[in-house]
Amino acid sequence: MNVGVAYAARTKQVWLKLEVPDGSTLRDAIVLSGLLRQFPDIDLEKQKAGVFGKITKLDAKLEEGARVEIYREITADPELVERRDN
Repeated sequence: MNVGVAYAARTKQVWLKLEVPDGSTLRDAIVLSGLLRQFPDIDLEKQKAGVFGKITKLDAKLEEGARVEIYREITADPELVERRDN
């Protein structure tokens, strides 16, 4: 089945489309994507991951067309950052 895997590092954003076996889990898709090798700082024991913006367990089974996302820590407190007027 086809899924997407997304990760946004501080300096680079990655969106990969890949085919995974039916019955694959969130963790399977992340491993198969190669992102753990490309970004060795990703720690799935500490970082959350999800599907379509909803935090999901790593052992959750994926459906066709799922967008897997690896989230990183927020680095700035939104209450302390000044608002930017556009």
